[in-house]
Amino acid sequence: MIRVEARSGEPLEKTLKRFKKACEKEGLAKDIKKNAYYEKPSDKMRRRQRNSLKRISRETRERRER
Repeated sequence: MIRVEARSGEPLEKTLKRFKKACEKEGLAKDIKKNAYYEKPSDKMRRRQRNSLKRISRETRERRER
């Protein structure tokens, strides 16, 4: 759980900004978006395989450029 306590004399906007930064660092928004809809296990596996193929091709392309 993310907690941000307001410092003495700190404006609310600055406290809110620190809270948003903590949420972003924690990856909270990404997790909420990922779990917003149900993804079938087969679709999840396909997505992961597709991402790994993209990563591998990108790495090989970068190696060739060197």
